[in-house]
This record gives sequence, structure tokens and C-alpha cells, in this order.
Amino acid sequence: MTRLAAGTALVALSVGVAHAQEESVEVLHWWTAGGEAAAVGVLKENLEGEGITWSDMPVAGGSGQAAMTALRARVTSGDPPTAVQMLGYDIKDWAELGVVANLNELAEEEGWDEVIPAAIQEFSKYDDQWIAAPVNVHSTNWLWINKAAFDEYGGEEPQDMDELYTMLDAFEEQGIIPLAHGGQPWQDGTLWEAVVLSVGGMDFYKQAIIDLDEEALSGDTMREVFDHMTKLSGYFDENFTGRDFNLTTAMVIEGEAGAQEMGDWAKAEFLNADQVPGEDFVCMRFPGTQGDVLFNSDQFVMFEVGEDKRDAQLKMASAVMDPAFQVAFNTVKGSVPARTDIEDTEFDDCGKKGMQELAEAAENGTLAGSLAHGHAQPSAVKEAVFDVVTQHLNGQISTDEALEQLPQAIASAQ
Repeated sequence: MTRLAAGTALVALSVGVAHAQEESVEVLHWWTAGGEAAAVGVLKENLEGEGITWSDMPVAGGSGQAAMTALRARVTSGDPPTAVQMLGYDIKDWAELGVVANLNELAEEEGWDEVIPAAIQEFSKYDDQWIAAPVNVHSTNWLWINKAAFDEYGGEEPQDMDELYTMLDAFEEQGIIPLAHGGQPWQDGTLWEAVVLSVGGMDFYKQAIIDLDEEALSGDTMREVFDHMTKLSGYFDENFTGRDFNLTTAMVIEGEAGAQEMGDWAKAEFLNADQVPGEDFVCMRFPGTQGDVLFNSDQFVMFEVGEDKRDAQLKMASAVMDPAFQVAFNTVKGSVPARTDIEDTEFDDCGKKGMQELAEAAENGTLAGSLAHGHAQPSAVKEAVFDVVTQHLNGQISTDEALEQLPQAIASAQ
């Protein structure tokens, strides 16, 4: 694996060789699944090659909620980590507290403004100050399909919800679970937002999810969304509640299930199992969302640390933004680079598709932040939506009740 000269741009800040081995970074993250752990290992190995010790602080939980709880305890005690994996509005919330570090000097020296899309910079900066180094861009509206089951089905990729049901019915006839789903609130929300986009299109998604229009949240189109969620739940297995996403992906990998709706971090699980896109699994946009991309971007937010840790912190930020690292990391993680100046030659077919579709969506105005992953609304609103969506998916409230409660819950959370 290629070693990155992460600190090249920071020679002036470097300590002597005798002290280099004493440098360390403590990193809080939630990349604990197999493919995710392999991806974060790329950065760890590169930094250790620079003489920087990596102190790992992993907190399990696919949406980062548990990690934010752990971070609050550390910051409250006056001992923040060097860097923290963070998403969207969580970054803004922590920036407002005045506990994050300023990366402007490094960003200017390395030209970050020229290579990071504006939609991502919206979360990388606070008051026009760089405070985070974006690692990647994920998109959430993907469908992952077991290739053997798909071949036996013999059809083409489903283009809308009706064609999706036709394929799921075929999987059921094969004697496998048609749609694998992990029943955790963030996973429920990830499926729900894909259905919102499929049923209503990008304009409706923005109206309901970005603008929080009350009529859109409670009208006929949203009713159709919740009705689809009820129908989709009939294709789950009875043990879906509480299951982690990677265990759910494993069901597709092993042929126990036909398909899974999940963000492209699921691809890392296929790759970690030595599966090949197009041969062992199929990646496609969730039916009805072709041309649209819901995104989230993992970023390492740098927290204020003592001068003895500042040099290592800057080296880590520089390493994260190094083009070679962005390629090495994202080819393992399943995401695409945050930088726009990187060629797709080293990416597999799914990666190439993701990079092309991201660029096209950004150009066409069909790129929007994922609600479920903190890039459409602040955490309180996200959690309010999760509560209604999960209750409905689990049959605890009816569609009529969901339509009544959704705008009320959002209003209360604002």
C-alpha cells in the first residue's frame, strides 16, 4: 500500500525527527464494521508511516448518534479528541460551541477551496473558516442486489416502485427474503427518504424534507410514501428489528436475501467479502430515483488541542485531503472522493457510476442532502422524523396517524 507524504505541505510546522515518534492523534469514529474498519485502517497506516501514533476511539453505531454522545462527555470533561468523524449538521452544532480548530492556513496552502464542491464546503466550514477535512461523499439512495438471485429473476433493473415489487415477488418465489432491512431508526429513515424521492421526485423531496412544507408532509404524495413503506415491510424477515446494517448486507452477500436499500457504505461489506460488482452483486439507484443523488459526507472535524498536539493534527488533516489517500480510502469504503480533481481509473464499476452520477446531479440541481444522515436538517428534526417513521414501519401507528404526527413532530423539534 502506498505511503502518503501527508506532512509535506507542513514542513515549516514540523518538529525534529527525534520528536516525530512522540506525535499522536486520538480519533473518535464509528467505522467499526468490517469494510469500514478496513477503510479507516488505510489512514491509520499512512499516519503511522509518518511517525504519528494513532489512538483509536471507535464507537459502534451506523449513524454516529452514539459517537456524538461519547464526544459530549469528552468535551465536557475538557479533554476533546484530536479529530472526530462527523456528519452534516452535527458539524455546525459543534462549531457553534467554539471548540473546533481553524484549518484555514493549511486549506489555503493546499487549495481546498478549488477542489471541494460547494455543497460539501457548506459543512466543512463555519463562518468561512475551514474546520474539517472531508474524507468522502456517500450517497444513500442505492439498491444492492444479489447477482445470482437477480439472474434467476431474469429481469432488468427495476425503474420504479411497481417494477421493484415485481422483482421482490420473484425473490420470494425463489424462497429467499425479498428485501433485507435492519430495523434501526437510522436505517428506517434511509429507506423512507429513498421512497420519498422515488414517489415524489427531487422537487417534492426538497419541498418536504428541505423546506419542511406542512402540506407536503401531510398530503397525498406523502400518504403514498407511507403506504409504500407498509408494503415494503411485508417483504422483510420477521427478525429485522434492531439488526445492524452490515449483518443485513451479509444476508444479501450470502444469498439469504435478494436485495437491500442502503447507502454506498454497504459496498464495503461486499468488497470485504471478496465480492465483485457485476459478478456477485448489482448496484443501482433505488428505483424511481435515477438521476437524483442524496448525499452525506464523512468529515474529520478537528478540535482545539494543545500546541503539543497541533502539528500531528495538521498532518492528519493534510493526509485526509491527499489525493492518493482519497483514492485508497474510497476504493475500500465504497464512497467516492470529496475532491473533484481525482480520476476514476482505480475505482470499480459501482465507484465509477457513483462518481459520474454525483457530478451529473451536482450540475443538474438534483443533488440534495440526506435527512437520515444529517445533511438536510438538524439532529432534532431528524430524530423527530425517525420517531414517526419507525413507529409506522413497526405497525404502531397507522398511515393516517403518521401523516398527522409527522408535521407536528417536526414543528415541535424546531
